[in-house]
Amino acid sequence: MTPPQTAIPLPSVQPTAPGLANPGPTLPGPTLIEIESSPAAALVGVSAAWRKLLVQAEMAAPHLQLAAIEGEHGSGKTTLARYIFTRSPLSGSAFQRRDAREWLATDADPATMAGFLYLDRVDLLASPGQGLLLGVLKALQDRPPGRAVLVASSETSLRHMASQGLLLPDLAFRLTAIRFAIPPLRQRREDIAPLAQALLERISTRYQQRHVVLGPGTLARLLQHNWPGNVRELSSVLETALLESSNGVIRAFDLALPDQSFAAPAEPQPISRPENLALDAVIRHHVQYVLDLNRGNKLRAARQLRISRSTLYRILADEPLLAT
Repeated sequence: MTPPQTAIPLPSVQPTAPGLANPGPTLPGPTLIEIESSPAAALVGVSAAWRKLLVQAEMAAPHLQLAAIEGEHGSGKTTLARYIFTRSPLSGSAFQRRDAREWLATDADPATMAGFLYLDRVDLLASPGQGLLLGVLKALQDRPPGRAVLVASSETSLRHMASQGLLLPDLAFRLTAIRFAIPPLRQRREDIAPLAQALLERISTRYQQRHVVLGPGTLARLLQHNWPGNVRELSSVLETALLESSNGVIRAFDLALPDQSFAAPAEPQPISRPENLALDAVIRHHVQYVLDLNRGNKLRAARQLRISRSTLYRILADEPLLAT
């Protein structure tokens, strides 16, 4: 007889930046990753990269006139833009989200610009549109700050596009003078658990499910997937899983993920012998091996090696380790 499985509740989510409120009881639909509670939006994430991004947004928002948000599809560019909006002096106005191409074709008049404008996908602009947007930015930057803020989004690095001849360099430099780069979800896996909890709370409220938890092995499967669609994909997978689940428990096989995403971790390769047998070289070789096992995570590597991060950085910088 198979023993009963125990459902595993996710850890509680704490606010990720000063001044963020806990999510309110009324939650919006599941395809966004912001949890709206008037007047601000609370953003979920515990990773150092995400916290740093929010601190940067907090610092820049009160003084912003022009900025760019870069990140893969589904990574949360609109959510971050709304967060910046709530921290800006124009938070009392409307948050205007427009497709860059459509806006330039119909409403791109710098003289009448006012409020907070979020221009989506400027990386898709053709050459004529780029020139038109550059003219708008020049006119905007000639005006006194405080009346209008323009935040542009892109799925690729605008400066890289300029270096490849795909974007006007002057346009790229103006847009990215203040730049927020959102890391993909696969590079901040520690955010998956709190994000999953926040999304499940919202989705379960939408479907009037009072309490939904992850069953044994479900979180592990979420953590092993690479999430090419980022948080939007995570939201979609959890919504589908909730509809497939029973008794308020989402099981690992309820997740609509490729089978290979739940494959066992690959066995580490045997340690190769360094060509240089000097002790300094052997130490560096072993440190690099442990760093590779941890996929470049220096903090985890230092903990496994039982050395401080400063010592790890000295080793990686090829500083002399032994007195001669």
